[in-house]
This record gives sequence, C-alpha cells and structure tokens, in this order.
Amino acid sequence: MSETIFALSSGAPPAAIAIMRVSGPAAFIAAEALAGTLPPPRAAGLRSLRDPADGQLLDRAIVLIFPGPDSATGEDLAELHLHGGRAVVRAVDAALAVLPGLRAAEPGEFTRRALTNGRIDLTEAEGLADLLGAETEAQRRAAIASADGGLRRLVERWTRRAVALAARIEAAIDHDDEGDVDTAAIVDPVRAEAAALADEIDAVLARPPAERLHHGIRVVLAGPPNSGKSTLLNAMAGREAAIVSPIAGTTRDKIEAAVVRRGVAWLLTDTAGLVDESPDPIEAIGVARAREAAAVADIVIWLGDDPPPDPAMIAIHARADTRAARADRPAVSAATGAGMEALWDILTARAGGLLPSPNVIALNRRQGALAAEAARALAVAGAECDPLLVAEELRYALARFDRLTGRAGVENVLDDLFGRFCIGK
Repeated sequence: MSETIFALSSGAPPAAIAIMRVSGPAAFIAAEALAGTLPPPRAAGLRSLRDPADGQLLDRAIVLIFPGPDSATGEDLAELHLHGGRAVVRAVDAALAVLPGLRAAEPGEFTRRALTNGRIDLTEAEGLADLLGAETEAQRRAAIASADGGLRRLVERWTRRAVALAARIEAAIDHDDEGDVDTAAIVDPVRAEAAALADEIDAVLARPPAERLHHGIRVVLAGPPNSGKSTLLNAMAGREAAIVSPIAGTTRDKIEAAVVRRGVAWLLTDTAGLVDESPDPIEAIGVARAREAAAVADIVIWLGDDPPPDPAMIAIHARADTRAARADRPAVSAATGAGMEALWDILTARAGGLLPSPNVIALNRRQGALAAEAARALAVAGAECDPLLVAEELRYALARFDRLTGRAGVENVLDDLFGRFCIGK
C-alpha cells in the first residue's frame, strides 16, 4: 500500500486561497481528523479545521474529497481550500505532518502517482512539465496540446494500426503450412501498410522539434574583431550581457543571453572575432568556439563588411550611425536603435520556419528518438519478404510505442522528469 502524501498545491503564500492536497489511502482519514464530518464526494463543504492534538481552531475552510480511482492521482484525494496566509498554511501543514501514515510530498509526486495509476501517460506528464515552465504563448500552446493528450492519441492510433498488422502477420505465419491459404495475399498488404505507417511517422518527425520552443532559437552574432557584436548583443538583450570595448579581441569566449521577444524564446550568443590565424593561443580557442557556435546555430547574423561565409547568414550593416549606409544589407545601429525593429522582423520571419506550427504536435528529443526507431522498424517490415522477420519488426515498433507513452521501460527518465515539477504538483 502506498504512503499518503500531502503538500500545498497552489502558489506560495500569502494569497487569497491556499489549496492543501492530500493523496493516498489515509487521505480521507486525515481530512476527517481536521474537519470532522466530510462532505459528499465532489461537493464543496465549509468546515472548521481543528488541530487533532488539542482541538485548536486552525481555519474555516472549504473541503472537497475525490474517491479513487476517479481522481487526479487515481487514489483517494482530499483538498483543503484554506485562507492563504502564511501562518494558516504553516499550522495546517504542521497538523497534517504529525498524523500517522502521512508524509510531505516530493516534487512532482502527485503527477507521478497519476502516471503510475494510469490517469495520464508519460507524454501528458511531459506536457504538464512543459506547461509549468512555459514563458511564451507558443510554449503554452504546445504544452497544452501535449498535456491534453494530443500526442497520446496520435501514438494510440499508430499502436492500433501496428497491432492490427501484427495480428494479420501472425495469422499468416500460423497458417503458412496450409496449402489452401495464400500467405502472400496476407503478407503483401501488411508490408505495404507498415511502410505507409512508417512514412506517416516520418512526416511527424520532419516537423521542428519541441526543444526549439523551450530552449529558444539559437542566434549567433559572428564577424571579424571589433565589428560591434557585443554592442548589438546588449541592445538585443536589453541589458549589459557582454563587455563592450573599442579594443579588438575583447570577447574571448561565447557569451549567451536568453530573451523573449515577439512571443518567441531566443538564445543570443556573442562570439570572438573571426580571424584566419592568431598567435595568441587564447584567442585561437575563442575563434574555434565561435566557428563551432555558428555551425550549430539556427540563425547567424554576420556583422562583417565582407560577404558572409555562408549565404544563409543574415548580413547586416552594423554601426549605421557612424558609417555610410550600404544598399545591399539592412542598416542597424545598436547605439541609436535605428533598424533594430527591422532586424527583429527579419529574425521573426526566419524563426517561423524553425518553430513547430501552432496546434500541431511537436515531439521532444526523447519522443522523437523512440518514434524514429519505430518508423525504421516499420520501414524494414515493409521491405521484408519473410513473414517471421516482418512480425519481429512489428513487435519492435510496438515496444517503441510503449516506451514512448510510458507503458514500459521508462524508469530511467522519471526521476529527471518529475524533478522539474514543483512540490504539490
């Protein structure tokens, strides 16, 4: 039998209301110890909460109970809606802590129990974690889609199709020795449908990953020494993130600044000035890191006067307040702000093709890796002629789907996932 846990599940006090949540086999016993008689399930009741030790009045609160398994955690669940003062919350917390069989919840433990008890699957738990950390509208919408079961329903459709294919291929194997059964007539359609399902999964995998929404579009500022990269970074970040100096080579290493602009998360990176060769070993390391950063960036802004090394880079005319404008590239002045909004227009337009579309399911790295493995197995099944090998590949794909939704083999990811949750969630 699992332990009964409790925690404040609303925001930190002081607040208008504080919700204390209790989940587990002794949840109703604990609530009754404080509130006396309990209201009917899912009906709010006003009760006087008293300390079981001495009968002292703790608060006048709303009490609700939710019998398991039809509750948020799949267990008996009680909620005490308190006045949100710090002293009230501390007093109720202390009263619960001394009751037998109760302990304080760990971060994410309520949601983990919901997963364990089948109330949600792993993709919904990941979506909830993303929702708790969402800072932009795009992040919120993507997290809601996942937390609401969008990815779960998609994987369930894939699973049902793969199960049906596996059943048909197993039937073909069972009747392979019967001369009146045309095995090829069963196997060939299965192979074709497996290949079609692999193509459908590949189409989802081709979408931009969810990480870009959460980690930000990686924008690297590149160019020769003393071209204004650090000044531009500070202007774009709205703070003094990088040291600015007229001395060439001031920036020796990458400097990153995370910002949210136009409803999009960005990770801006200032880099060392690019030179062909440097006698200074420290500068040479900085140049190497600058090239590495540019190579993995989503967008590179080139501040040099020469043509950019890569045509895909956004070349700008920096320090437009001190130099004559150029007709072949946008003019930007970090000092006066001229051209800054136009630069953000260019970046936002470029980001549109790098981010998942609104209301479209985007896979994170873990989900994408498992979906890709399933797609490869289905593609192999579509190309195999031996029914036994087709059946084996279908079983492998189904196992990947089970890992994706958390039905099997996910213990290694749960501690990391729920460590991102707050206590009480």
